[in-house]
Amino acid sequence: MDTASPFIEILEEIRKSGSDAYRLCYQCGKCDVVCPWNQVRNFSIRKIIREASFGLTEIGSEDIWRCTTCGNCPEKCPRGVDQIELGIALRRLATKYGVVYASAQSAEVARSSLDNEGNPLNENRSERADWAADLSVKPFTEETEFLFFTCCYLSYDPRMQKVAKATAEILNKAGVDYGILGTLENCCGESIRKTGAEDTFKKLARENIKTFVDSGVKKIVVSSPHCFEAFRKEYAEFMVNFEVSHMTQFLAGLIRDGRLKITGTLERTATYHDPCYLGRHNGIFDEPREILAAIPGLTTREMAANRRNSLCCGGGGGRVWMETVKGERFSDLRLEQARATGADLLITTCPYCISMFEDSRLTLELEDKIEIKDITEIIRDVI
Repeated sequence: MDTASPFIEILEEIRKSGSDAYRLCYQCGKCDVVCPWNQVRNFSIRKIIREASFGLTEIGSEDIWRCTTCGNCPEKCPRGVDQIELGIALRRLATKYGVVYASAQSAEVARSSLDNEGNPLNENRSERADWAADLSVKPFTEETEFLFFTCCYLSYDPRMQKVAKATAEILNKAGVDYGILGTLENCCGESIRKTGAEDTFKKLARENIKTFVDSGVKKIVVSSPHCFEAFRKEYAEFMVNFEVSHMTQFLAGLIRDGRLKITGTLERTATYHDPCYLGRHNGIFDEPREILAAIPGLTTREMAANRRNSLCCGGGGGRVWMETVKGERFSDLRLEQARATGADLLITTCPYCISMFEDSRLTLELEDKIEIKDITEIIRDVI
């Protein structure tokens, strides 16, 4: 009799999430075939779906925390099963009952920091705009055309602050009327939501929306695909609609309109990595390549897994805060794929991807073999 309650509750939580399409699953196994985990170890999302259909999933297991929400499996599923939403529902239950697996405990630390400081990195809210101290970056006002939402990593992480500064220099050069909210910003909340912390996401989203509306924000430009996903899709659940552009879309438009002129050359061989939340989740593949094609001297070569088949870096779904053991890191595989093209420069457009790739570059001792750059760092040097 003791098993009846968890049996029912698992099914109810999955239904509430809108992911009970798992009932359509006929166990074809396509999700397992495309899951990046199966390039490094045995893992079966198909098994988790099957167990969930009977309410028998072990919510205390490590497996429910493995998903990076890369988007491969729902895209390939012939029956329309949303494996991502199902996984998030199970994580919500685990969080509710405090049975978060040891390797995922760091996500709880991130949640606490988000509740207290509005960022997952245990940094002071008062220092959120410090990256812009020596730049001509103005505070956003109601008369400002664009809000540059810098995200937590660009605001605080020393490596990613270089991206924030490069972006500001480009926008200044192009004469864009933009500003930042600084200490008024919260994390967008996208990644913490994927760990099952729904209440924290809603709190962050409501506070951001109030700030945007009170400040007169209508147009938002973001560097992180995760912020793009949140503002474009998830904030729509709160009945708001902001005009949101990813930085690659915005810069490609500036180049097309002649407002941003490429005057330098770059004699390098590069390959471009499609971030999951920019590519598969939001269909932006062409603009980054259009920008790179505009740079004289730059030779670009595609990795075998590109565009919709791009290999996840391993940082989505909150896993950027979780430790992945050596030998199971997707980012290690991706660097090897990049090197196989003959490129000495790996370019991408996501703070999570850059963080994961930089870690792999160090652990694989590839510092003198390949360089990791955000696309804005490349553009800043040729304008």
